[in-house]
Amino acid sequence: MNQIIRYNGYDLLIDHIEKAENCYLYDAAGKQYIDLESGVWCTSIGHSHPAITDLIKKQASLISHTGFSYGNKSVENAARVILKLLGFENGKCVFLCSGSEAVEYGVRSAQQLSGKPFLLTMADSYFGAYGSASMKNPEEWYSFDWQQCQECPVFENCDPECEKLRVIPYDRVGGFLFEPGSSSGFVRFPPKSLIKVIAKNITENGGLILINEVTTGIGRTGKWFGYQHYDLNPDIVAMGKGIGNGYPVSVAAFNEKVASRLAQHPIRYAQSHQNDPLGAMIAMEVINVIQRDSLIERGNILGIKLIEKLKKISEQFFVISQIRGRGMMIAMDIKEDSTESMAKKIQLTLFSRGFIIARRPGTNTLRLDPPLNIPEEEINNFINSLVMILEELS
Repeated sequence: MNQIIRYNGYDLLIDHIEKAENCYLYDAAGKQYIDLESGVWCTSIGHSHPAITDLIKKQASLISHTGFSYGNKSVENAARVILKLLGFENGKCVFLCSGSEAVEYGVRSAQQLSGKPFLLTMADSYFGAYGSASMKNPEEWYSFDWQQCQECPVFENCDPECEKLRVIPYDRVGGFLFEPGSSSGFVRFPPKSLIKVIAKNITENGGLILINEVTTGIGRTGKWFGYQHYDLNPDIVAMGKGIGNGYPVSVAAFNEKVASRLAQHPIRYAQSHQNDPLGAMIAMEVINVIQRDSLIERGNILGIKLIEKLKKISEQFFVISQIRGRGMMIAMDIKEDSTESMAKKIQLTLFSRGFIIARRPGTNTLRLDPPLNIPEEEINNFINSLVMILEELS
């Protein structure tokens, strides 16, 4: 792999994966691994899903790519399915290539329509690899550190008159961009009452509600979208990762109100693979498979079981300091020793026994994001292996 520029911070654990199926990866020697990371949280319905593979073959034999001056009916059909899922039946959406791009498209739209200097977000949010949403320049963004609220005696019943909230300059904020759960990979969930208060103040001052569902959407948190845990009515929703099941497609969706305003004031955005038929059809088929196989409900049930088992393990082994999760998005914080990262030690020992989990670089946080259709027996196998490893390490 000497000619490849890799992402800095992650160790190359396997230099050649030869094939993949559902949650299983196989290296060149034929060794099997259980992918509990879903390929950076992307393969929501498992690697090489036959329905997606068949669709790719069929659609690629017809047309994969269009241009700026001609369209394809399948893209319109996919848009209808996605907009219906959001309750945006009279809205519009655009198909792009990455979650970062979908978020940035929504941000540029909100900035253009609002005419106000700021967008509001949580200080621990992650929105992508480039653009205004990535930089969060203080001249454009007002960041609210909700971690300060955790010591508040009314943490779960937020006071709208709280001084920390009253100092937010709502009259100068054009929108609230909310990431409902990932928190830069740490899997933290701001309290519902806090988000409801902020959203209410934003809308009452004419601002827009934007949601980053790149990591929390498409069933990852036990509902179709993470914002549904907060009873929000968003104006703009960005999707990525799981909606392509490993294929690079993303979506920025707009409700009817915002779509009609954008028709009068369109943003300048040109991208060669915008609204490609292949990506749009894959996104629609992922949704079809999830609905057909009731994978949201299944993933939520399995996620609850997995979280409960991990919490019981944390009571037995004090090296685990905290378990956080919703659905199939779970974080496990590990206490550190004085000589070597215990989190890394656990991760690598699990890997040696055929289980792949994520470790956020430079932290003691391990993360699990299994595919929604992972066999339950593999969840149990992971739990049994984790217990044995913790017994050995302790």
